[in-house]
Formats: sequence, C-alpha cells, structure tokens
Amino acid sequence: MKRALALTASLAALLVAAPALALAPAAPAAQTQAQAKVPAGAIAPIEYTQRTLPNGLRVFAVRDTSTPNVSVQVWYDVGSKDDPAGRSGFAHLFEHLMFKQTRNLANEQFDRLTEDVGGFNNASTYDDFTNYYEVVPANHLQRILWAEAERMGNLVVDEAVFKSERDVVKEELRQRILAQPYGKLFGLMYPQISFDTSPYGRPGIGSIENLDAATVEDVRAFHATYYRPDNAVLLVAGNFDPAELDKWVDQYFGPLKKPDAPLPRVTALEGPRKAPKLWTAYEPNTPLPAVVISYPFPAGDSPDMPALIVADAILSKGESSRLYQSLVYDQQIATEAFTALEQRQQPGSYAVGSIMAEGKTAEAGEAALRAQVAKLRDAPVTAAELSEAKNQLVTDALRERETVDGKADALGRAVLLSGDPAAANRLLGQIQAVTAADVQRVARKYLQDETRAVILYNSDAAKPAGAKPVPGTAPTVVAKALVPPKTIEIVKPAPEGERVAPPKPGPDVKINLPAPAERTLPNGLRVVVSQDHDLPLVSADLVIGSGGAADPAGRPGVASMSATLLTKGTKTRSATQIAQAVESLGGELGADASYDGSSVGLTVKSDQLEPGLGIFADVARNPVFAPEELERERQQALSNLQVALSDPATLASYAAARAVFADAPYGRIMTGTETSLKALDRNDVAGFHQTWFRPDNATLVLAGDLTPEQGFALAEKLFGDWKAPAAAMPAVASPAGQPKPPRVILIDLPEAGQAAVAVARRGIKRKDDRYYPAAVANNVLGGGYSARLNQEIRIKRGLSYGARSSLSARKDVGTIVASTQTKNESAAEVVDLVAAEMARLGATPVAADELKARQSVLVGGFGRTLETTDGQAGLLGGLALFQIDLSELGRYVDKVQAVNADQVRTVGGELFDPAPASIVVVGDAKKIPPALKAKYPQMEVIPVGELDLDSPSLRKAK
Repeated sequence: MKRALALTASLAALLVAAPALALAPAAPAAQTQAQAKVPAGAIAPIEYTQRTLPNGLRVFAVRDTSTPNVSVQVWYDVGSKDDPAGRSGFAHLFEHLMFKQTRNLANEQFDRLTEDVGGFNNASTYDDFTNYYEVVPANHLQRILWAEAERMGNLVVDEAVFKSERDVVKEELRQRILAQPYGKLFGLMYPQISFDTSPYGRPGIGSIENLDAATVEDVRAFHATYYRPDNAVLLVAGNFDPAELDKWVDQYFGPLKKPDAPLPRVTALEGPRKAPKLWTAYEPNTPLPAVVISYPFPAGDSPDMPALIVADAILSKGESSRLYQSLVYDQQIATEAFTALEQRQQPGSYAVGSIMAEGKTAEAGEAALRAQVAKLRDAPVTAAELSEAKNQLVTDALRERETVDGKADALGRAVLLSGDPAAANRLLGQIQAVTAADVQRVARKYLQDETRAVILYNSDAAKPAGAKPVPGTAPTVVAKALVPPKTIEIVKPAPEGERVAPPKPGPDVKINLPAPAERTLPNGLRVVVSQDHDLPLVSADLVIGSGGAADPAGRPGVASMSATLLTKGTKTRSATQIAQAVESLGGELGADASYDGSSVGLTVKSDQLEPGLGIFADVARNPVFAPEELERERQQALSNLQVALSDPATLASYAAARAVFADAPYGRIMTGTETSLKALDRNDVAGFHQTWFRPDNATLVLAGDLTPEQGFALAEKLFGDWKAPAAAMPAVASPAGQPKPPRVILIDLPEAGQAAVAVARRGIKRKDDRYYPAAVANNVLGGGYSARLNQEIRIKRGLSYGARSSLSARKDVGTIVASTQTKNESAAEVVDLVAAEMARLGATPVAADELKARQSVLVGGFGRTLETTDGQAGLLGGLALFQIDLSELGRYVDKVQAVNADQVRTVGGELFDPAPASIVVVGDAKKIPPALKAKYPQMEVIPVGELDLDSPSLRKAK
C-alpha cells in the first residue's frame, strides 16, 4: 500500500537507469540530449532537458512518445536524518499528510486525480530525501502538475486528519517492525548499531512515543521549513509536449515564493570507528537466528562507489554470488544471505547478513560472513566474476528503463545524491572501468574487520538469565530541535464555492497493444512472440499447464519443489554452472509453480538471447533432480516455512485456504508442509516433471526485442525435437472440491505484534462469464488505496496500514479474500467492517463516478503491465494457461469498461456475500476483544502449537 518508508536503499534502486556497456556521450545539460548522436551498438543515455525557475525549483524532463503514460515526481531534499530532536519518524509521518487536504483540494481528492483515472501515486521517505511520484495517463499531466504545486504551496494541516494519519503510521510500524519476523532487526537495530553521531542512527519509522509527541504545530513548521521550491526537484517523464510542459510548470510552480530563511542542514558526521562492536538480541517472533554486520561507508558521490557497487554484486547478486554459494549452497548454514548497499548524501553504512538455517547459530553466520569479506580483501576477484557483475548491472539498468517512472527515478536519485543528473548516465560507464585491483582496494579500505558492528539476533526462547537488552539509538546521536520560521501561514480550506478546480484532462492517449504472433510446432508446443524494440531486452516464459493442483494426494509441495529443482542441475550442467552461465550473460533465470501451472522464466539482453535460451531450454527439458540438490532445497523450504508461519498475514492466508477448500487441492499449502516436505523423494519430483512437462502441455512466450521469425526459429531449434509422450495426460481431481460450511477461526500467536484478518470464500473460474463484472466488483471493494475497504479501515478510522481484497480466478473455482492487519485490540471491529463492506457490494448499486474510477484502475494497471517485456510475457502466458484466446488481450479494456452498475451489484450479491465466507484471525488471543467470540460463538480457537496445516481441520489429532 501507499506511503512507503524506505528503510534501506536496495542495489537495484541505486542503479536504476544506469547506462549500458557502451555508453553514448551525454549531451550538455542545456540541450536536448536527443541531439547527441549515439554510436552504433551503444545504448543511449537517458535523454533529458533541465532548467531552473527563478524561485529555485529544478525541473527535469524526459520525453517518451512510445508510452500512453506520464510520470510526475517531486523530490524534496529532506528525509529522516532531518527529523527534529524527540521526533524520530517525523519526516515519514509528514509524508503521509501531504496526501491530504490543501486550500483547493479536499481530503483524498489527490487520489481522485491519480488512481481514479487509471494511474497511481505513492511516496517514500529515505534518510536524505522524500520523493512523491505519480504515473497517470498522459492526458492528465496538467492536472497533476497543478496538484503537486498546490500541496507544495497550500497544504492544510487539520487536527483530526493529523491524528488519524498518525494512527495509520503506528499501524505501519506494528506491521513492518513488530509483526514481521526480523522487523526489529532491519528496521530498528541495524541503523542503531551503525551510528554513534550521525542522525542516520535514528530509525526512519520512529517510535510510538515519538509519534505521539508530534503536534500539528510541528507539521506546519516542518512544511514551512523544508517544503519550498528551492529545496525541491520536479521530474516529468513520458508522453508530453515540451512547450506545453514548460508553460504549465511556469503557470503552477512559478508563482510559489522562495522563502528568505536559509535551509537548515544536518552537519553532524559519523566519526571513525576504532574498534568492533557486538550486540546480542533476543526477540519474540524469531523463527531462526540471524546476523547483520555493518561497516562504515562513504557518501554516495564518492569516487570509490563504482568499485563498491561491483564488489557488492560479486558478494550477493544472484545464485552464483559468493555469499549464496558459500553460506547457502555449499555450507548450508543459512537460508538467506544478503547485503545492503546504501548510497547516502553523507558517510553511511554497508551491511552483510544472513538468516540462518535450522540448527545453525548466529555466531556461525558471523564467522562465515567475515570469512567472505576477508576473502574479498585478501585476493583479487576473478575476471569471470568481474565480468558477470558488470553484465548483471547492465541488465538491471535496462529493466529499470522500461518504465517512465524508472527513468525519472534515476535522474532524481542522481540529483539528490550528487547534485548532478548526468551522474545517472555516467555510473555504469564508471562501473565498466572497475578492475579487480579496484575491488580489492575498496574492500580493504571500507570492510575492515576492526570497524565492524555486529548484531546477533536470536529467539527470546534462547535468552539466558541476565542477558542485557540491545541499546537503542545512541544518546550521542546529534539531533537538533526544529526551529520554526518567524512567520508561518496557516492555510485554511477555501470555501466550497471558491475552490479552484483542477484543470480538465486533455484528449485520451491510446494504449499501444502488442500484436502477438503464434505458431504451434509439430510436437504440440505453442509458441507466442510479442515484439517490442524499445529496449534491447527479451523475456521468455515457458508455461506448463499443470501445477500444485496436480500434486499427489498427501504430497503438497511436489510441483513447487519440482520447479525449484529445474535450475539446480541438468544432464550437462550443475546448479552452480547454470547460475554462473546465466548471470555471466547478465540474465535472470527462475522457475515457479502455481496451483494451476508451472513456469520457467528468463530475462536477458537481446544480444545474449540465443545462449540464454539454450540454458533456459536445458533446465526445462533436462533436469536431473539430484538427491543432494533435493535435500538442500528441502532444508531451505523447511526453513522458509518456519519464517512464514511466524508472519500473521501468511499464516492467515494458509488457514483461509484450508477453511474454504478443506482437503481439495486448492486447500493445500502449495509450497508444502513440514510433513510433506520431509516425505518428498526424488521419484515424486522427477515423476511430476516426466508426467506434466511435455510440449503438448506447454506454451513458450517470447516478448521483447526480436521478430516473430527469430522467435519461431529459436523455438524450433531449441524445442523442436522435444517429443510428446504417446500416453495421454492423467486426469486431475477437481481442484476446488465441493463447497464447505463457513468457519470462524482464531489462531493464537502469542506476542504477535498485530492481528491478521482474512475473510475468504469461494469465487469463480477464470473462464466464467462473470469474470469481468467480478474483477470490477473486487476493485470497488478492495482493489487499491481508494477502494472501499481501505477507505473504511485505514482512511476513516486509522485502524490499519492497508486493507485489500483479491479475486483469484483459476481453472477451477478460486477464492475471493478480503484481508488486512490491525492491532490485536481492533480485530473484532475490523472483522465487522470487512463483512459489512462485502455485504454492501450486493445490497446497493455502485455510483457511476465510483464505477468509472475503479474501471480506470484496472485499465491503467493493464497498460502499465504492457510497458515491460516480462509484463507482456506474463499476460500472454496467463491467457495461454487458462486456454483463453490471445485476442482477449485486445478486448480487455472494452470488456472492463462495458461492465455496468447492475452487473456489479449482481455479482456482489452472488460472489461477495460474506454469509458463506470463512473468517480467520491470527493474533495474540489474550489481546483479542471478547466481542469476537460473542458475535461468533462457534469460533474455533487454535493455539499455534496445535496447528496442523496437513489437516483440513487445522488441528493436530489428539
């Protein structure tokens, strides 16, 4: 859901839209970069224009007429490091309030201008900056520019809205930090152990106490101090007319005044760390031990950063990376190994870490991580590792450039981190110049053993007597009080009849629909090719028409494990060789299974397509399911299951599936249970592959930078000799089974930081004639921020960070689920609210404006999915899986828009009525109000220790 807090900046985010191997020279900033010639074979830089208004607002524009959309982003040079003393979490809390009222915008009207026309909006608070971003159909650009200027200059701070949104942030804190396993480790402790002086040491999410201390006066002062044109960057990317854009920017942003008061800046820098630091934490909801090691790190504009980015990729990017190969694959002491590379305006931190495997200690993880860091310091990396890291970073950059918001984000990050937008177009060129000696040099310089700060994270069940708590934010961290400007204008809402209305939208811009070509090979393999030459990328998806619903009885998880093992060894390649081969091409290869199908997916640069598809075909056709690989993945799956069962939301989804479908295939846990995973053997997974992976049960989709002729030729070359067995495929029992009586279930998860609520019932098949009315009805109920569930639960009452619903239409009857998370004490109230909204959908007709808005949400999301090669491949593969003609892609928009209010009300009554639905609540039972039991006297209370996911009853036999 919206209003995201960026606790860490991922590597992918830091490298968005970086240039490729051969980089064309950037044109001078004052000219349009399209005027610069691009050498043959080079990948063009992001083409932008820039100017600065007299009031200091910096404006960047990236024109792309191939898309029907436009992205508008406003980045403010203020973030969590600027939180006032005693107000940690304040920049993030303030971010939420920017979506509320202004002089001329009513509460929630910003969402009417974005989500309700088929776009989206959101924002993120980082340590150094806060960015607000929207993607809308291009004909709404003028309206969004007006709205962004309106909230920059005319924000209204209302006491009631302030308190409600503060409650929402508290629920976000509970959901992200308290309820999720390892939430405290990553969201609180990691920044706290990393800094003694810098305000980076205060968690960006803040604390309940600091949030409660915030006042309306603080909000007004913060806005007046930092939200001003000379502290902002406006970025526009997409389909627009440059002259119109300049005119609108001048019209709406030009009149905003630059305050006379200087901008306060954080000057406190972290001093050198002279000795290691070690803490041991014991926390509830910790299914497996974990460890994080933090090192001091340079500022984001450091000349050492390109070498550090390469070093980071060598350590942690992909399954051929050093950390994965050592800790996860070879030693099998960890279920996950990771890094956190954070580029900041000031010297920051870098982390390596791991979630341990069952029976392994955090201390063992620390020793293994330190050994890999030492190896990076002590010896040069290999030429193959260096080349692989660079190729992976190229592909990441290209994938980010597929979307207009990705291009704008790249420029914004460059401007805010270095003051230079051209840095976005230089970065990968600098990375290509990195040598093995550079990697070793920066590892020695920054990843020193004596400067590490370590936190060993364990379950509170292992806490010894006398254990000391982990210190919070260091008392020496520098934070200054917010000094409000001498005069602050208190903005009042304009009277109803005097509000300035948003500009009207322009003429519609049509969605560019792909025109897929298809052919069926003699062996029955269906081949679909969708050409898109915007960027040199291709996504491939081999869709198999059988998945978890075909698992043998008593063996849930067979399809999922079979898919996982596809990339773990073939007749000619080991698991490591597969990972190295694909990642050396800059590609990404994976396999997965759903209830209805299985798939193998690949994304790679188009100049590496043929070798990439060769590996892709090998893993799909020739897996060996080696016993040692099965055992390794079994242990991984068991560890992942432990973590999943400690998350209230995941546990609620598992229980809801059992409640709705009982022992039918759709009711079983797709990825397996502890019992079924331990019982799996090679015959199970090899048998699944032999039975279902056959050309006459498969569709190959290729989308991106290739022609149909090229795609068909590659398919014939790599799959033409794949023989279909003579025997027919076996029949599969009805995946959905027969309808079951509704249940009300409370799973007692002691010390749960929040309660998860799920109201679930049977839905429809994908080929049901009611699919489109049901999709629209679901979107009315819970398909986005402005949908009814979120309006009632989050916006009106502040009871959750987000509430949603889903329509899972499958080959057989799927599910309709409404879900949310809330504090344990509010669970009964939230159940009532969810049920009431589901019932209202069939009781009263949806208003015309609301209907049109929710249809636009579906159409807009569809259009954005088509912007990426993997999005196109996913849509086409989905149609193939459900045996729907590909021409449905061209009818999607018309069918959504043809749904009327009567149809929504009818399917609302037929499919969304909560009477036959099961209710699942997962939380701390001692905090759940008695009202839940009073309303549902038949409620089953199942302690988590007595839960049995293998049983339709969900309860262990006594």
